[in-house]
Amino acid sequence: MRIVQKFGGTSVAGVERIRHVAELVKASWEQGIETAVVVSAMSGETNRLIALANEMMPQAVEREKDALIATGEQVTASLLAIELHRLGVPAYSYTGLQAGFITDSQHSRARILDVQCDHLSTHLDAHEVPIVTGFQGANAYGHITTLGRGGSDTSAVALAIALKADSCDIYTDVDGVYSTDPRIVHCAKKLDFISYEEMLEFASLGAKVLETRSVGLAMRHHMPIHLRSSFHNISGTLVKDEDNNMERAVITGVAYNRDEAKITIMGIPDCPGVAAGVLGPIAQASINVDVIVQNVSEERYNDITFTVPRSDYAQAMHIVTEVSQKLQARKVLGDETVAKVSIIGVGMRSHAGVANQMFATLAKAGINIQMITTSEIKITVVICEKQVDDAIKALHTSFDLDDVTV
Repeated sequence: MRIVQKFGGTSVAGVERIRHVAELVKASWEQGIETAVVVSAMSGETNRLIALANEMMPQAVEREKDALIATGEQVTASLLAIELHRLGVPAYSYTGLQAGFITDSQHSRARILDVQCDHLSTHLDAHEVPIVTGFQGANAYGHITTLGRGGSDTSAVALAIALKADSCDIYTDVDGVYSTDPRIVHCAKKLDFISYEEMLEFASLGAKVLETRSVGLAMRHHMPIHLRSSFHNISGTLVKDEDNNMERAVITGVAYNRDEAKITIMGIPDCPGVAAGVLGPIAQASINVDVIVQNVSEERYNDITFTVPRSDYAQAMHIVTEVSQKLQARKVLGDETVAKVSIIGVGMRSHAGVANQMFATLAKAGINIQMITTSEIKITVVICEKQVDDAIKALHTSFDLDDVTV
């Protein structure tokens, strides 16, 4: 059996945590499992290095910034290798470049093009443990690149695929994927397994357990991800292909995202190209637009409402205000007090009345729906941020997700 184990920042937050991780790696190695490891920087280390760069120069050169922050993972990998050697486990640390991670040249947000890791397979065949720095690689010229926040998850999945591993075990500070945020609903259920599609929806809505790119990569290559806790010895959650032979619950979970803002342009003349005229400049500014609603009145005027990340709200409002003047719109409205709440589940495909149950549940709880969007396995509503917790609790109970044993 061959696996890749990935340990996040909280799992390697200090020397004692790294020693604990070494024991976990050793346990797999002693069972005869061919084990490769991917590590993040110690918790808080990447932020510390970024702060140093900003102190020297607020807009540091991206190439040099990548070279700087990539050192965080190198420290972790080397310390883990040293500890494994102390425990009698032959281990060797590698940077992303040394491990064979080839990326494009988009510094701070590079994408993996290839993983040339035959030399790592040689270590595994010899019952040795290669330890790879996550979050990084190098472009065709050998310049160090980083993959962006959460990139170590993507590194781990990519390495597992390249090594033809049986699974990618991602260790973190949570016990697995829950039916909703257990900080809001104390009786939330830990899921034994979840489909790639459902996990993608959870991740896209701000769930911090897995990075979206890693899930998409795993889904394309059918690589199982076992999300586990490095703090508690429990089974965790398996992310895998949907099993069509199993009877599924209608809804798997309830997700939310508070990082939302809503913008409305009212009274735009109804003519071809209006939506592109509004949303095009937003896209050119690299601002992601999510929920979009367009209404056409009898007077042949359009109202367009859409959501953007709250962190991009000020820039988006500036752009939209300029665009509305060119289009001779009547008014621009903005609201930073909204949030998204979604129900997610592949069971929606075979069950009718899910949307009606969701809307009736929210109405009974006195929660007004401002916008609605749907996909095959997700229904999302935009509501007032102050009512998010109430909405989650009501929906979680309505769709029988509460763990009655808690």
